[in-house]
Amino acid sequence: MAGKPRQYLCFVILCWGCDVAIKTIRSRDNAFVKQLIALAHSSRERRKAGLTVLDGIHLVRAYVDAQGAPHAIAVAESALEREEVVALLAHRAISGQVNVLADNLMAEASALESPAFLMATITTPEPAAIPTNASVLVLEDLQDPGNVGSLLRSAAAAGIEHILTSKTTAFAWSPKVLRAAQGAHFSINIVEGADVAAFLKNYRGRSLALVPRGEGVQSLYAQNLAGAIAILVGNEGSGLSAETLQAASRRVTIPMPGNIESLNAAAAGAICLFEMVRQRVPSKHS
Repeated sequence: MAGKPRQYLCFVILCWGCDVAIKTIRSRDNAFVKQLIALAHSSRERRKAGLTVLDGIHLVRAYVDAQGAPHAIAVAESALEREEVVALLAHRAISGQVNVLADNLMAEASALESPAFLMATITTPEPAAIPTNASVLVLEDLQDPGNVGSLLRSAAAAGIEHILTSKTTAFAWSPKVLRAAQGAHFSINIVEGADVAAFLKNYRGRSLALVPRGEGVQSLYAQNLAGAIAILVGNEGSGLSAETLQAASRRVTIPMPGNIESLNAAAAGAICLFEMVRQRVPSKHS
């Protein structure tokens, strides 16, 4: 132990009793490192392996708190003294091997502008069927990962448990969507690549198509949002498809008295979700 760097000594002392083993990796040719780098930078590799990369300690901690131990963990060699790293690895759900990577390898793997000092891989969750009487957020052809992630985060915050996305919507388990959602993925059921019109045909609740304007459009604030509601949010530029608009129970809009043509998709979706919350959650002062 005398030849070990100081951070290893601190890690062993602070994490005494943790059920983890350290494996130090400094070679780019190591199989784990090669896989981590490939997964972090290739959606094809992630889909083929059925794995998702969590880039950064916030996402890893959110996953551990919600779901338990990840598939694998990687820590930067220089980060072993960090209290948040020791605290995470001391979590009762964590056991087995921790891969300690040389800082240059960690920097190559991380896709963040300031490279993460902790990463993990997880098995990409298999979605469950969405009940036909559950409230659900439906995303059709949203292209921007930031918008998708932000909407997942808003849905989780609003208590929505199910998300349905079309085949042309950004992949929900991509690194950019994960970062924007800030851990929301781990508390909601995400069904991707769905036929939106087919889902709506069998849906037993009311479906509200969010549109900026048009004939027969009603105000969001005039709607009764009790019971099972599907909120439909479309493409950032072209909105919802004609087929989905035809299948929806009602077309609604968010009144905008200002001189702005439309709202960002993520902002509009969030307003709808929290109007639902406002109607459903009694005020403390009522």
